[in-house]
Amino acid sequence: MFPAARFRWRGFLAVALVCLAVRPVAAQVFNPEVFTLENGMQVVVVPNHRVPVVSHMVWYKVGAADEEPGRTGLAHLLEHLMFKGTEQVPAGEFSRIVARNGGRDNAFTSSDFTAYYQNVAVDRLELVMKLEADRMANLLIDPASVATEREVVLEERRSRTDNDPAALLSERVEAVLYLNHPYRNPIIGWASEVAKLDRDAALAFYRRYYAPNNAVLIVAGDITAEKLRPLAEKYYGNIATRPTPPRVRPQEPPPAAARRVVLEDGQVQQPSWSRRYLAPSYSAGASHHAYPLQILAEVIGGGSTSRLYRSLVVDQKLASAAGAWYEPTSLDLTTFGVYASPRQGVPMEKLESAMLDELRRIAEQGVDAGEVERAKNRLRASIVYARDSLHTGAYTLGQALTTGQSVEDVEAWPQRIAQVTPEQVTAAARLVLDDKASVTGVLLPDGKPEARG
Repeated sequence: MFPAARFRWRGFLAVALVCLAVRPVAAQVFNPEVFTLENGMQVVVVPNHRVPVVSHMVWYKVGAADEEPGRTGLAHLLEHLMFKGTEQVPAGEFSRIVARNGGRDNAFTSSDFTAYYQNVAVDRLELVMKLEADRMANLLIDPASVATEREVVLEERRSRTDNDPAALLSERVEAVLYLNHPYRNPIIGWASEVAKLDRDAALAFYRRYYAPNNAVLIVAGDITAEKLRPLAEKYYGNIATRPTPPRVRPQEPPPAAARRVVLEDGQVQQPSWSRRYLAPSYSAGASHHAYPLQILAEVIGGGSTSRLYRSLVVDQKLASAAGAWYEPTSLDLTTFGVYASPRQGVPMEKLESAMLDELRRIAEQGVDAGEVERAKNRLRASIVYARDSLHTGAYTLGQALTTGQSVEDVEAWPQRIAQVTPEQVTAAARLVLDDKASVTGVLLPDGKPEARG
């Protein structure tokens, strides 16, 4: 188990009007079909008729950042407990039934959403819809299951984070970058708080957020909205709507100082340097910079032709790897990051100095039209692969619809990327590459000077 489109209940009449017709969206990326059930559950169909299989996903608009203070890890723990059964399907049987029918199932939790999926032959779609709807409405949570899964989560944390220096550093950098926002908490939770989670907390969280009007059903594959609609109404349409709390979260104060986290560990084989900046997302902050920031990340860190790679790896021969990343699909402020690993014998201080020189050059001198156009071409080419994948469309749309975007936003992505100018990319770089809004993370083998490069 894993890392403005929001529907709000307006009364039966308003929902019924929306449900009168399936709304086709202009074909740009995935060409989805969309409709809404009377109980407020949004349904998205992504037709792909190449093979007779489907990916069935239910996304809930709740994640780790929606947990109450002192209860970190609760969203992820509930994800585990969703496999612990109902009156009709005993604990453990859900996955066994899916497997016996030739399918595969899993789930994942993020800061902003929780999702469950099954990949099955299209003639088994009705079966998994029945199973998923059952646990949406009828989950049984007993203290013994909570105790068992709590220990599973704690062991997962020990193996994936506490015993992995790179993961541990990333967790601590996030905790320092966000001073007030719950993105500072790890999705898996802080061990001391996970150990105190109980049945009452899990059941209350389930009843508060796991409602059809707080969920999105996405089915991708050999299916159409016309065929899916009666099944969706049969299995999900009869689940009662429930009021869910608005997603009001503490927000970040204006950044005022750069911060630094250094982790030294004997397990480290390859030192690394990284820096994260607070950045706007599609849904928060100066969101008009989100598309230019995607191009900026591609220009400076998108592979072996990017600025950082050419400068640090090829020309100066200081790094063995260098790049950048940006994730715009966050409900609140997100991060823009850069990273590099020094070559054997290169002091970390020298690599860091060269990296910062390159970032200053980008912010001061900007980017040129040629590299922006090449970045656009690479990004647009990724659409071809996205359309070919059974799962990419479902995942992309689910992530968007649980973080404040609409289906129309997803479909308009190629046009919006195409409209970005070099001047907009430069303006986004100057906004985000601000030392005061950054945290630097340094991973070293141990405390000995000779181990630093």
